[in-house]
Amino acid sequence: MAVALSLLALAVAAAALVVALRNGVARSRKTDGDLPADAAGLRREVAALRAEAVGALRHLAVVRYDAFEEMGGRLSWSLALLDDAGDGVVLTSIRGRNEARTYAKSVSGWASDQELSPEESEAVAHARMARL
Repeated sequence: MAVALSLLALAVAAAALVVALRNGVARSRKTDGDLPADAAGLRREVAALRAEAVGALRHLAVVRYDAFEEMGGRLSWSLALLDDAGDGVVLTSIRGRNEARTYAKSVSGWASDQELSPEESEAVAHARMARL
C-alpha cells in the first residue's frame, strides 16, 4: 500500500513537472521577440536591469531570540531588509508575556543613527553577507 502511494505521488509529481516545463517553454517563446538580437542590445538590456535592481531589498536576515528570561521559544525577532548600499530598515518585535511591541529603525550604509540592539546589529551583519 505504501509503495503504491509512493509511486502514485511520484507519477503526479512527474506530470506536474512536465506541465510546468511546457508552460515555461511556451512563455519563453512569447517573450523572445521582445529581446534585442544583437550583443550590444543585450548588454544595454542587462545594464538597465542592473540599474533597476540597485535599490532592491536583496540583503535580508532574521535573528530570533528570547528577549526575556521567563519567555521561551525564541518568539522575539529582528529582521533586516537592506539594499546593496546597506540602506533599508530593521524591524524588531519583542514578545513579552502579555504583549508584543514592534520597532522600526532606519539603516543607511549598513549603520543606523539610532542605537541598534545586539540582535539588530547581528541581523544587519547577517544581511550584509546574504544576497537574494
